[in-house]
Amino acid sequence: MTAAYLNGRKGMPAAPQGKQSRKKILLEGASLHNLKHVNVAFPLGGLCCVSGVSGSGKSSLIKGVLWPALANALGQQPAKAGPHDRLHGDLHALTFAEMVDQHPIGKSSRSNPATYSKAYDPIRNLFALQGLSKQRGYKASHFSFNVEGGGRCETCHGEGVVTVSMQFLADLHLPCEDCQGLRFQEDLLEVRYREKHIADVLSMTIAEAIVFFGDQKEIVQKLLPLAEVGMGYVQLGQSSTTLSGGEAQRIKLASYLGRGTKDGAGFFLFDEPTTGLHLHDIAQLLQAFRALIAAGHSVLVIEHNPEVLMASDWIIDMGPEGGVNGGQVVWEGTPTAMRESGKGHTADALRSRSLAL
Repeated sequence: MTAAYLNGRKGMPAAPQGKQSRKKILLEGASLHNLKHVNVAFPLGGLCCVSGVSGSGKSSLIKGVLWPALANALGQQPAKAGPHDRLHGDLHALTFAEMVDQHPIGKSSRSNPATYSKAYDPIRNLFALQGLSKQRGYKASHFSFNVEGGGRCETCHGEGVVTVSMQFLADLHLPCEDCQGLRFQEDLLEVRYREKHIADVLSMTIAEAIVFFGDQKEIVQKLLPLAEVGMGYVQLGQSSTTLSGGEAQRIKLASYLGRGTKDGAGFFLFDEPTTGLHLHDIAQLLQAFRALIAAGHSVLVIEHNPEVLMASDWIIDMGPEGGVNGGQVVWEGTPTAMRESGKGHTADALRSRSLAL
């Protein structure tokens, strides 16, 4: 796969060449940290990248000013935005804004891709419909590892591991001796669907589960977005505490893809989502961004990756340098225009990349 991208047999999905939306939001007078009272227009209905050298003011502009100001304007949460004069424009075109960061999914170690994507609800319902479940009076709640008094192992509280405090050393996490790490009581594991019990299902990868539940439309619909963002290799029941920051971010993205447009048009902000990703993973991530945009949302990404920059609809380049010599908008425009006539380090890098190819 790596060779295919290096020799050109595979590449990033190109930005659509159709007519772009004219809607935008305008931020005026942003002055947080090294920002020099900048005015920036953020287009809606497409993929917008904010680039620039380290310390150029990207995070100050987006995470320190735009994100909290936009959340306040949309009535989502009381947040303190960095100094700015005004945020206006086509705010009426947006219903909500979401900062998709790399913080862990869920609130406990029992959270996992199956529960976060809501795929576990129809899976539990399916097991509750099996004949043995009906005979024994098992409900969907019995197949939850979050509900006390159901079918979960009460020794480990459905986590599959027990934690041993080591005082001045790091805690030890050992497989539960009662359930052998399976999370559930033995009698509950006698309930089978197509010869698999609930613990077997949780140990499946997302890709395997999509095939296994191929005739269960509701389950497949909730799992497909996870596969589409390159998470097919992750186990359904993998604890959220073992997922990397990038994996957590992509699972969050998949959950929004699964919602479609029922929550209205959103403005999604990502902070360097390609960090640590393979070129193929980046290509899948770009396809997921395009799926969000096709559903009527807008995507803004703080990004350094030239592949992502060239696949975007619009680039806002900060700089020209870092620290006191940064904090200005160096360039605003399409990737092609930036490569051909833009100025600054990012434009130079894109031109060099084009010559190398």
